[in-house]
Amino acid sequence: HGARFACPCPTMLSSAASLVRSAPARSAILPAIASRFSTSASASTKARRVTLIPGDGIGEEISQSVVDVFAAAQAPIEWEVTPLSTKMAVPGQSLLTDEVKESVLRNRVGLKGPLATPIGKGHKSLNLTLRKEFGLFANVRPCLSIPGLKTRWDDVDVVVIRENTEGEYCGIEHEVVPGIQQSIKVITAEASLRVAHHAFQHAVAQGRKKVTAVHKANIMRMSDGLFVRCCREAATRYPDIKFEEQTVDNTALMLMKNPNLLDVMVLPNLYGDIISDLCAGLIGGLGLTPSGNIGRKHSIFEAVHGSAPDIAGQDKANPTALLLSAVMMLRHLKMYKHADMIDNAILAVIADGKHTTGDIGGPAGTKEYTGAIIDHIRSNNA
Repeated sequence: HGARFACPCPTMLSSAASLVRSAPARSAILPAIASRFSTSASASTKARRVTLIPGDGIGEEISQSVVDVFAAAQAPIEWEVTPLSTKMAVPGQSLLTDEVKESVLRNRVGLKGPLATPIGKGHKSLNLTLRKEFGLFANVRPCLSIPGLKTRWDDVDVVVIRENTEGEYCGIEHEVVPGIQQSIKVITAEASLRVAHHAFQHAVAQGRKKVTAVHKANIMRMSDGLFVRCCREAATRYPDIKFEEQTVDNTALMLMKNPNLLDVMVLPNLYGDIISDLCAGLIGGLGLTPSGNIGRKHSIFEAVHGSAPDIAGQDKANPTALLLSAVMMLRHLKMYKHADMIDNAILAVIADGKHTTGDIGGPAGTKEYTGAIIDHIRSNNA
């Protein structure tokens, strides 16, 4: 199906040697970046600036891995490092700072590490806030088996495209009476058609054959029924792509029995959240799965695993998910040469198994694993 983790979307492009730049920050995040990895650009090119949000917990470590690997590959990216964390929360104020908003609005593309969400603390999820703020209507999660990594299935190749802005995650909740809480699910024709068309466009661009609309319209006839009708309407515009409908429970069963029965899936928000994690489990876990949040003007690519505060700072974190999300970002920017270079190096190190992190059975830490990827890039692209 073409390049791994491609994410078609029109965007302004540029190319240059790898530069790193820090936005004005309120904390010393990735302090070594600017001095260690600034390189002079060639005379005829200019770097593409990208917002880098390291995030919480292990975020700084895995973000540093991405910066190091991109520098070794001379990827044409200039990082604008912008801190965002639940640690910066101020009572009565939004967690999303003006600094982050201005950076993403200016650069239009971002890469984000894991962000913690305080449970039951009265703050909205920062991830949800970012999606709504920048109109990131589609979460694109490719799940592709990694050669050399043993799982139950060795030929998984599916894409989950999740509506990102509404459904059960609207955040509309209230107490009816003490002991009874109500959460409202919102499905609109506008959002459903938008994500359905994106799923079909992705299928066309990637040479895929089928799009499956996943729903529970047999029970939620009005809300999920509207979503399915919108998917049917979108399907009429793409006659070369097969279209089918499946309930979410049957989809989960099909994925466990034989994931090859599915190709591109388009789902409302909650179902997409669950099914995308199930698919990640098929290829080895969230630590190996890239993700991109796509909007009409802005896109943010991210690692979807947790911030793992229990291992933060211990050189144990696996940066693969963020690295592959960054590869996905490069392809989004049509920087295919550097995307392939980095992707091939990651796959080679994982297949070799001598320098992988402990979560996938290896003996190495974050720095050793990152160093092995860099060594592969340098030795194969001298």
